[in-house]
Amino acid sequence: MVGAVQQEGVVREVNGYDKPAMAKQQQQQREEESTWYEEEIDDDLKLCYALNSVLHRGASKYQEIALIDTKHFGKALIIDGKMQSTEVDEFIYHESLIHPPLLFHPNPTTVFIMGGGEGSAAREVLKHRTVRRVVMCDIDEEVVDFCRTYLSVNWDAFASDKLRLVINDARAELEKSRDKFDVIVGDLADPVEGGPCYQLYTKSFYEHVVKHKLTDRGVFVTQAGPAGVLTHKEVFSSIYNTLSHVFQYVKAYTAHVPSFADTWGWVMASDYPFSLNAQQINERIKERIDGELVYLNGESLISSTTLNKSVCQSLLKEKHVYTEDDARFIYGHGRARRD
Repeated sequence: MVGAVQQEGVVREVNGYDKPAMAKQQQQQREEESTWYEEEIDDDLKLCYALNSVLHRGASKYQEIALIDTKHFGKALIIDGKMQSTEVDEFIYHESLIHPPLLFHPNPTTVFIMGGGEGSAAREVLKHRTVRRVVMCDIDEEVVDFCRTYLSVNWDAFASDKLRLVINDARAELEKSRDKFDVIVGDLADPVEGGPCYQLYTKSFYEHVVKHKLTDRGVFVTQAGPAGVLTHKEVFSSIYNTLSHVFQYVKAYTAHVPSFADTWGWVMASDYPFSLNAQQINERIKERIDGELVYLNGESLISSTTLNKSVCQSLLKEKHVYTEDDARFIYGHGRARRD
């Protein structure tokens, strides 16, 4: 007896497999496998997100682009196979990126965003009443047009008369600009080998371009990649150490972003100390920001700068300085697929 199936109290012998049932099961399995977004984190690690659909997929001369509708996180933007943000939790990333440097600055009126083609960074900057002018410089016009078309949450930001959108390499744009900025933001893709922006994480760029384009008391901030116990040595500790060679005061902070399945890191830098306490930050939020922040307040901002022992020790011991000839890269190139 190869197998037995019990039906209504009767045991029925099965000589071999039920081929129609097996075919149906295999087809169902293929359909299930084809409705997942799969991101490679390492050689032996992948993250999978169940899909409702792939809304759009394309490629520019710089990057691959996809907009997918996930079952758990809603719409998600994928660039070069890396999850950039999702509808459900992007506010964690963008509030953490934008509001700390603007709140620590005494009176931010001008902001330069490197990258940011999604529009979410500009959206958060424009919540600050003191801000009069925002320059958003992204190298990839197709990504910007894509996001401007499909990400309705940022339509108002793209339409703001305070926003000047520039399609150019951020380094070239900053170098030729006659203006200086109170805050410069690095809303850049992760440094992926062969990607368009790893040179914007280097010591020479920070030292010879960014620092000279900040006003007195200016603040620079950059996203700095995964910052978990197992991942912070990929680029986070190196970016922190590199900025410490250029600016007098450097502050690293982190937050858990569920759709990234990891803790994420940002680094602020200035030649003036970050001296506000939680109460002072809350007062500035009330005075300066239109609307309600979902994630960030004074207490959470201060607590985000307290890193766990493992990460803190790594930052203190890190010797690597990020250069064009000695860069570190984030692993992996995922794919969105629907057969």
